Amino acid sequence: MTEYVSTTSGGIGFTGLLTILFIALKLLNKIDWSWWWVLSPLWIGACVSLVVIIIVAILITSLK
Repeated sequence: MTEYVSTTSGGIGFTGLLTILFIALKLLNKIDWSWWWVLSPLWIGACVSLVVIIIVAILITSLK
């Protein structure tokens, strides 16, 4: 008897929705931000992830 398990993705996350909202507001001229700030949810999330990876790597190497 074969069992099939269906998995689904969580869909678009908070940062994705925030980025889409900022882009829409920028294109509709509702905000006068630079594109750096409009796309900030993407790069801020990436930077936080990178910092966490670096901290974990430092902790792992210090335990050896």
